Amino acid sequence: MTTTHLLYLHGFRSSPQSAKARQMAAYVAQHHPDVTFWCPQLPPSPRAAMALVMQGVARWPHPTMAVVGSSLGGFYASWVAQQTHCPSVMLNPAVHPARDLARYIGEQTTWQNPTERFFFLPEYIGELQTLGTHTQPPAAPELVIIAQGDEVLDWREMAGRYPQARQRVQEGGDHALSNFSEYLPTVAEFLDLA
Repeated sequence: MTTTHLLYLHGFRSSPQSAKARQMAAYVAQHHPDVTFWCPQLPPSPRAAMALVMQGVARWPHPTMAVVGSSLGGFYASWVAQQTHCPSVMLNPAVHPARDLARYIGEQTTWQNPTERFFFLPEYIGELQTLGTHTQPPAAPELVIIAQGDEVLDWREMAGRYPQARQRVQEGGDHALSNFSEYLPTVAEFLDLA
């Protein structure tokens, strides 16, 4: 099924101004101008973030939508795909964010604008736990792009979390997927962008 609507979800402490989000937006605009593209600024609360996303895609045609997510956004993308039964692409996805983000409780800054501050509250850990989809089979096709050189997340956990997904595991690399532009045609082909 051709994708007509594409959602991009950024990671923890990130924003729509991240390199990958901007590269994805530019690629879609240049090569697939008929695709509706949306990359919202996600609030720090996982519950609020997913409420915002579901409200934003409520009028989208779920049979022809897809979601791409990076890091924590990859974890969210799996949840969105379960709710909407749409294809998903995860980029170095967070597999155990409730465990991994517990040490970030407190005041944080964003990567793209260090003067911008927000609070990551203790209750967000529980919100992350309720969004886990690891016990459910994929609701639609999945592609996961994993860098073995990820300095933040364990690539083996990522690969093990998505055994039924089409996997692209690169040697080396980093958490930010600095070479993401090389994967844009693969993502577009997998999602059959309109």
